[in-house]
Amino acid sequence: MSDLERLSFSLERSLLARLEKLRKEGGYDNRSEFLRDMIRGRLVDRAWELDKEAVGAITLVYDHHTRGLNEKLTDLQHDHHAAILATTHVHLDHDHCVEVILVRGRAGRIRAVADLLQKQKGVLHGGLSVSSTGKELD
Repeated sequence: MSDLERLSFSLERSLLARLEKLRKEGGYDNRSEFLRDMIRGRLVDRAWELDKEAVGAITLVYDHHTRGLNEKLTDLQHDHHAAILATTHVHLDHDHCVEVILVRGRAGRIRAVADLLQKQKGVLHGGLSVSSTGKELD
């Protein structure tokens, strides 16, 4: 037996048209899965707003010729080892590397670690992809 609930709600035609456009652009075959994913996305956003336990991926693209940068990034990761789950390092070309650092902890702490790593001299671009631990999504 399914634990799904059937809902009924009203939308203005113009809002429904925009919803349908978003659904189609997202490649969803039906509204239900599209709405479920929108709700899950909002739950993740809310977990971050409330500084809940979260996970994320910090991406850094940098010039590995910048003096002392590799050591600085490694030292900072060791300083915050409790939040860091794993790091993957890839050589993009002769001059550039990318690191993806998987992190877990309070959302605010993850954001602080990401900010600290991204602002180092020689880091050309940094990003933080956020999610929840899944507890809020059950």
